[in-house]
Amino acid sequence: MGENGNLRKGHGEGGGNPLSMVRNILNPQHIRHAHITGWGMEVPNRVVTNAELEAVVETTDEWIRSRTGIQERRIASERDSVVTLAFEAARKALDRADVLPTDLDMIIVATSTPEDIYPTTASRIQNLLGATRAGAFDLSAACSGFVYALNMGAQAIRTRSIEKALIIGAELNSRVLDWNDRGTCVLFGDGAGAVVLEGSEDAGGLLSCVLGSDGSGAELLGIPTVGRSSIPDGWALHKIHMDGREVFRFAVHIMQDSVRQAIDAAGLGMNDIQLIIPHQANQRILTAAARALNIPESMFYSNVHRYGNTSAASIPIALCEAEREGRIKPEDNIVLVGFGGGLTWAAAVIQWQGVPRPQKRGLGAALAQSRREVQYVAAFWRDRAMRTYRRVEASLRGSPAKNAAMREEREKKRRKRDDLVDPPNDRNPK
Repeated sequence: MGENGNLRKGHGEGGGNPLSMVRNILNPQHIRHAHITGWGMEVPNRVVTNAELEAVVETTDEWIRSRTGIQERRIASERDSVVTLAFEAARKALDRADVLPTDLDMIIVATSTPEDIYPTTASRIQNLLGATRAGAFDLSAACSGFVYALNMGAQAIRTRSIEKALIIGAELNSRVLDWNDRGTCVLFGDGAGAVVLEGSEDAGGLLSCVLGSDGSGAELLGIPTVGRSSIPDGWALHKIHMDGREVFRFAVHIMQDSVRQAIDAAGLGMNDIQLIIPHQANQRILTAAARALNIPESMFYSNVHRYGNTSAASIPIALCEAEREGRIKPEDNIVLVGFGGGLTWAAAVIQWQGVPRPQKRGLGAALAQSRREVQYVAAFWRDRAMRTYRRVEASLRGSPAKNAAMREEREKKRRKRDDLVDPPNDRNPK
């Protein structure tokens, strides 16, 4: 249990439900495993170094490096959006998994910086991909959001309600930064990462997940928005605020706790883990967490120096880069761990690539890619056709309010005509 007694454990072998566990023991083929079969990332082209920030806010390169480990971050241009970054990351993940958008059953986007409160970012991506069979929704759990979303997709696969899910973490933190606040504006960057989850009878994939929250720390980190009746001093509407000192203490404590509990829930020990991929918030946090876990700091993958804190996108971006650099190999046990506003935390243990997928080459690969490209083009024209159809239909049928007003006006004219032909006094003689 966590210090507030509200940590929940989920096991890959049927969850914590005793009836499910017994059913799986008696009927092993009932077990369904959720495997990551595709992954992709996208970051803006614009690189902003610490030296550039010196001209914007009262800070120095040395100050930022020594306290955070960050050297540069990616900042979105006016053409970028959380949707465009997430869409490109999703396309790469689908390509890697060799999955068609129309084969997806669910799309979950973890984000704290959506373009709109609604419609959701996930619905926009579903439309762009042409994933016409997929349900789509956003999940808000701050920097822990990607692991939360991963667990939700895996649980749906385990219960056989879905077969394939697209899980995305995407953020445009630069749009919610107060560039006069050197305590936050130097920390964050923009980006997106995505994975494809698929069901399989083969063992492996997501082995366990631990989720937790402590709302008593809600004021330590957040973005106040339209629902706020009042804004505390020092906060700004739609801008990130953070108590860095308290968040640091919380992060170090909860990382070691949740990592240990997730490993225990998977039935493994620390010696069975090859790599830990944490939320990329601050290098000093990773150093302190490694010390608390009594493991080498090299077991924590870190790319915070390149991208800064990309919130819900940081874990999938780090996952993609760790795989590309050869830090993850088939059958490796890895831990994903996040923490953030809420306060929230989440840790998951994954056995990597439990389902080997034969890689298509030559003509086969080209045909598979062409099918996806055709679906993206079809999605574009479907979107235009549906918008045109709705406009035409509205012009022909009119709006309900306009139609009701026209009916009322016609009724008034009819009554006037009736009164001319048959005056009220004649119709109702005394």
